Amino acid sequence: MILKDKKRLLSFEEPTRFIFYHSALREGWDNPNVFVICTLKHSDNTISRRQEIGRGMRISVNKFGDRMDDPATVHDINVLTVVASESYKDFVTGLQKDISESLSSRPKVADVEYFKGKMLKTESGNVKGTDDMAEGIEFYLIQNGYVDRKKNITDKYHEAKREETLSNIPDDLKEHTQQVFELIDSVFSIAQLPDIGDDRKAKVNPLNKNFEKKEFQALWEKMNRKAIYTVHFDCNELITNCISVLDKKLEVKVLTYIVERGDQKDDVSYDEMKSFDGFKAGKHVTIKDASSMRSSVKYDLIGKIVADTKLTRNTIGSILKGTFGKYRTNPEDFMQGFSRLINEQKATTVIEHLAYDPIDDTHSSDIFTQEKPKESFDKAMKVDNHIYDYVFTDSKGEKTFADKLDTSTEVVVYAKLPNSFFIPTPVGHYNPDWAIAFQEGSVKHVYFIAETKGSMSSMNIRKVEEVKIECAEKFFSKITSDQVKYDVVDSYDTLMELVK
Repeated sequence: MILKDKKRLLSFEEPTRFIFYHSALREGWDNPNVFVICTLKHSDNTISRRQEIGRGMRISVNKFGDRMDDPATVHDINVLTVVASESYKDFVTGLQKDISESLSSRPKVADVEYFKGKMLKTESGNVKGTDDMAEGIEFYLIQNGYVDRKKNITDKYHEAKREETLSNIPDDLKEHTQQVFELIDSVFSIAQLPDIGDDRKAKVNPLNKNFEKKEFQALWEKMNRKAIYTVHFDCNELITNCISVLDKKLEVKVLTYIVERGDQKDDVSYDEMKSFDGFKAGKHVTIKDASSMRSSVKYDLIGKIVADTKLTRNTIGSILKGTFGKYRTNPEDFMQGFSRLINEQKATTVIEHLAYDPIDDTHSSDIFTQEKPKESFDKAMKVDNHIYDYVFTDSKGEKTFADKLDTSTEVVVYAKLPNSFFIPTPVGHYNPDWAIAFQEGSVKHVYFIAETKGSMSSMNIRKVEEVKIECAEKFFSKITSDQVKYDVVDSYDTLMELVK
């Protein structure tokens, strides 16, 4: 079969499976669909190992040759498993350390110097953070144990954020709560890197009998239809609005350099050298380069913004004419801020002129079995009415919500929707959280799609997220003819108010 019918051998219909042995994984061999590498030869050569792993670090393709790079599913599909010796653990640890050190654009210290002068949004516009604000943020982090002695973000902060148990921000900073946490999150920490785990242990969370219940199948049949959207709007109006917003709100940070002086200690222990504590830090000074940036780096300015905003090159060129002067100050920051403000303005414009049209294609029920759990089952909830035996939640609020669904006598069956179930919108794919089927006769809306948010205040939901939610409302209204109710809730009590 290998010699005479490779096409058949590689097809999904052919049940034959085989192990592919390759002795030259270093260079010159390109196969995007490598998902498992088992190294048979022991080697401590770092360069060889990087080349070997590089063979598997490619975006895979499907049977039609399309790259599996959809933002909603790219990290679920493109997973490389290395069957490795114990020495690989040290190699991966070193590799992650190299990655963290190479992230020069990400600050690593959450101190007063970093928070000084940062721009904060208010209802009336952007304001520059004061020294007092910077000191307040640093004190908040120290007081709650969210930084260590070196002002690095701790695991405690990330854990509290995941569980939605962060301590209250000081009163004088509450007006800028969202912006303050965005600033804190921009500081890089080792805790953000994935743990090095042992994938040899089985992680199975199979569908159970609840999936076959007629109530869930009826709900799935009503909601699995795909649709395309069309948008009609005045391009000149969008360009004018974008230029106006960019003039008012686009703030480009001047490049900042921190020059730190220090002396090597006279007596340095092995442990100090290993932990990079062999130098005693002295004075440091922050230098802001107010002159135009002169760099040999070439940027595809229009191409980058087109990719981020999905507008045409001609439209982006027209918008750039009035704001290009700030680009040379800091190209990276300019492109990021420029794209963000255009997307927000585009979101406001298109939602008024958007309509969905159902197509013949549907989401396959296979999406419920394609995604495998990557989290530890120690963090999962054992449940009774979910379509899986275990449900994985992203926050304390979601965990409480799932617990209420599972113990409710009105709920027949529910599901945490996989990432591959999404709704196309002009500002990116949108993935709703929950699908719920209630006891018929107990509520007004038997079938419900819920999006859970920690707060119902529109001030705490970004404009782009608001637009995605409005698109979802139009989508479900169109494809289900209001047979399925969709809404945003912050608790089970809010859900029941909507369906009763």
